[in-house]
Amino acid sequence: MAKKLRAEGVLAPDIETGKVLSAMAKSGVFRLGGVLVGTNAFRAYELELGARYETDSASSTRDIDIAGFEKFSVAVGDFTNPEIGRALADLGYDGIPGIDKGQFWRWRTDGQSQTREVEFLTPSFEEDEGVRYLPSMQVHAQSLHYLNYLIREPVKVGLLYRDGILVQVPRPERFAIHKLILAHRRAGRSVIKARKDLQQAEMLIRILRETRPTELEMAYQEAMDEGPKWREHIEGSLNVKPHLRDLLVPE
Repeated sequence: MAKKLRAEGVLAPDIETGKVLSAMAKSGVFRLGGVLVGTNAFRAYELELGARYETDSASSTRDIDIAGFEKFSVAVGDFTNPEIGRALADLGYDGIPGIDKGQFWRWRTDGQSQTREVEFLTPSFEEDEGVRYLPSMQVHAQSLHYLNYLIREPVKVGLLYRDGILVQVPRPERFAIHKLILAHRRAGRSVIKARKDLQQAEMLIRILRETRPTELEMAYQEAMDEGPKWREHIEGSLNVKPHLRDLLVPE
């Protein structure tokens, strides 16, 4: 099946990304609640939604982001094997230490042409966005607001590396709405990333309006009901892309 999908031109991870995700899958990261987020998840939606992306600029990335819930990680009672740090070290990645000794949630490798990073994330349910520990994955993670909405109820997808890798990614409708939030949050800090967020959101919203309109509307309404800050971020992005409003809430 993987061979047939490659022949059809379905997006596949590059070799370096495939190596990392394969190692993470073998260690049990996705079995233990890990969710692939960021642009690598976006790339997987071509296969999930049965659609072809119009442009490649929104789907290019050098980094790998994996998220998980702290409480689930505590309760699951199982562990990655080998440990994430060791698995990444075997692939040539070095841990980037945090402010506190022994806290690693990012790994980096300097390849021949570019630097790549692997980062672990977890939702923040507190005012700050500090560093948390995920026991089942035996790794620290940067906590972020709004991430709980994104990685709730993930779906399993296959990635085309070797014979295929089974990973978890966010539901595409949640990913699209979360990108609207994220774009507004970092509009003043990273214009390039914010623009890419909006590009990915728009591409998915257009596809989902055609293929999964009910799920899209429910995801949008759920986020809007979360509170004023959520609505502020979503509305901020829709002010930049006002035509998306009609796709999210059709008359």
